[in-house]
Amino acid sequence: MALEITAARPDPALLDLPWRVPLEEWPEDILAALPRGISRHVVRFVRLSGRVLAVKEIKADLARREYELLRNLNRLGMPCVEPFAVISGRVGADGRELDACLVTRHLQFSLPYRALYSQTLRKGTATRLIDALAVLLVRLHLAGFWWGDVSLSNTLFRRDAGAFAAYLVDAETGELRQRLSDGQREHDLDIARINIAGELMDLEAGGLLQEDRDPVAVSERIMTRYRELWGELTGPELIDDGERWRVEDRMRRLNALGFDVDELEITTDLDGTSIRIQPKVVDAGHHSRRLLRLTGLDVRENQARRLLNDLDAFTAGTGRQGEDEEIVAHEWLTRIYEPVTRRVPRGLVAKLEPAELFHEVLEHRWYLAERARHDIPIEEAIDDYVASVLPGKPDEQSVLGVDTRELPVIAGPNAQP
Repeated sequence: MALEITAARPDPALLDLPWRVPLEEWPEDILAALPRGISRHVVRFVRLSGRVLAVKEIKADLARREYELLRNLNRLGMPCVEPFAVISGRVGADGRELDACLVTRHLQFSLPYRALYSQTLRKGTATRLIDALAVLLVRLHLAGFWWGDVSLSNTLFRRDAGAFAAYLVDAETGELRQRLSDGQREHDLDIARINIAGELMDLEAGGLLQEDRDPVAVSERIMTRYRELWGELTGPELIDDGERWRVEDRMRRLNALGFDVDELEITTDLDGTSIRIQPKVVDAGHHSRRLLRLTGLDVRENQARRLLNDLDAFTAGTGRQGEDEEIVAHEWLTRIYEPVTRRVPRGLVAKLEPAELFHEVLEHRWYLAERARHDIPIEEAIDDYVASVLPGKPDEQSVLGVDTRELPVIAGPNAQP
């Protein structure tokens, strides 16, 4: 049986990996020590051609199906891992057929939830993770994707200006359709509630859950947060004819949630006394797209909102409100943002990605100013942050030496990290 590689842009270096050896027996010298969650499959991380790849051993038909699903989700702009290749036709040295492997790119600065809880986190982390998962689930449902195994374990999280951004990492059970019914969406929600409760109970049993509430009660948040967001994004609104300002208000509320409105359906009563409005097409990333257009910085939504706030403060502080927005943004980028991120020593650059670092420096400057009772220059804030805070943070670009399988586990859903 010949080895088969399915990939949009195959890397010849893939042939150098030991595909004739079961994945769980791969030698340590080719593996990357990245945090792994609980999985029903064997998963390993490898370094290849300057990148880190996740390799999951799975049946060939399931590997190809998940590869195509992930490709389609990436085309739709959904937050998920990027598929790299499917390796099938594997045969061991003893002639025994081996399962195929699905290869995906490792999402830099992302962590499974159990690795996050291996760090010191403030109370409320569980609710912030659930909020991020609710946003992810709404986005997937709007695109017509039924997940089928929603859980914290099947999600990767990246820090996003004090909150978290969630990314789908396991699409094995998913289905992509033209549109989801209410029953399909509710089914996903019920799966999420049950899985999250079990995962939080695992953390509680291991003494890792920094929450004051019962895990079951915390898991119910996925239901309320999802329904609030779904209703705001898709629900109709009836307004009086004299309250046309509320159309703009609705769009602003959607923008505040991080969504853009491509089209509105506006229906006026025959007598012209009321207007019914409903978003027709909504998409996430309003602030991140604006920041990308102004500065070329490609960051997550909360980070973009924070950076734009600083840009607005810079604009007001320099008296540039009437000038071209792109010109002022370029000056802010070169005078404020880039000098701050370049002041980080080379040995500490893997601690946080630049946008998250800038957010934390802004927070640190505020604390310094509050303590000193006067404004603090951002140069002084970044120097103090680098000296007193950043060295104590874990390297989140590639967190070494943390294997979440070693954390206490009592019970919970099997899922890929």
